[in-house]
Amino acid sequence: MMKLRDVMRFLGASAAAVVLLALLFARVTGCSPLTAAQGPPGQAGAEGPFAAEQPPNTPQPVSADCRASGWTTAAQTNANSLRTLAWSPFGRPEAGWETYVPLIQHEIASTCPPNSEGFAAALAAWQRANSQGSDGVVSETVFVAMKGIVQTRREFVRFTSFGTCPGTPDLVTAAKPSEGFSGKQVWMRPRALEAYRRMVAAARAEVPEAAADPQMLTIFSGYRSPAADAARCEADGNCDGVVRARCSAHRTGLAADITLGHAPGFTVDSSADPNRLHMSRTATYRWLVANAGRFGFVNYPFEPWHWEWTGEPP
Repeated sequence: MMKLRDVMRFLGASAAAVVLLALLFARVTGCSPLTAAQGPPGQAGAEGPFAAEQPPNTPQPVSADCRASGWTTAAQTNANSLRTLAWSPFGRPEAGWETYVPLIQHEIASTCPPNSEGFAAALAAWQRANSQGSDGVVSETVFVAMKGIVQTRREFVRFTSFGTCPGTPDLVTAAKPSEGFSGKQVWMRPRALEAYRRMVAAARAEVPEAAADPQMLTIFSGYRSPAADAARCEADGNCDGVVRARCSAHRTGLAADITLGHAPGFTVDSSADPNRLHMSRTATYRWLVANAGRFGFVNYPFEPWHWEWTGEPP
């Protein structure tokens, strides 16, 4: 039979063990768990420190797989109108907005296809940032607002908005025969021509299509004097009356019409809708939309081939 002294020792040891376990339990459960707002390190939630760093109205990134919950209806609406929307964003009736997809994707910072939920979500974020609603649907109103932002990046547009046409440059330099379409002699301002060369070199290094075709990215129209423009308008009868002859971006020596191929049956400078759509689908044009700004060039959105250098005033 266990002696009283042994019983007391057993009970004392048991009590000590219970106290120790209680202390360990309190230590573990007393740690504060991460809240949903905090998230794991480096992934703060909506109320975490990283959210505070975002400027107001900044479009949020869309998942790479282009799925975005809640945007199915907008995606379907965009899919339906992609080739059928009746509109005139540049004053001429058009059917659909497929030609402008690369431009829109660039502006909304999304590579998602135009019929995807991710595209609609990214467009909605752009709309909110630019006070254009938030339905994620491409419409004439939304696109014209976007076009206005793009157009103001052109030095020529800013200059002529005051009602003054730029003068002709004091100096233009001849491009190399290989830089002109089919060996055509073209001219540009010296610094603009150098920027063009850097851009073309980069494009041919990064786009197999551009590297494979020696005519791709050559210039079919650079500097044009007002007199030359007037003569061409008179001969072709396609220059919007006297507007182009009176004040063309090409008279500045900063504009270049760049070859991007052409649809069967059309020329490289045809503004017919099938031809413009063909150019907008080329890998070279899409590269220009994404990268030409690095070299100081901006596009006139109606003409995929027309690019203007912004490195000096017109």
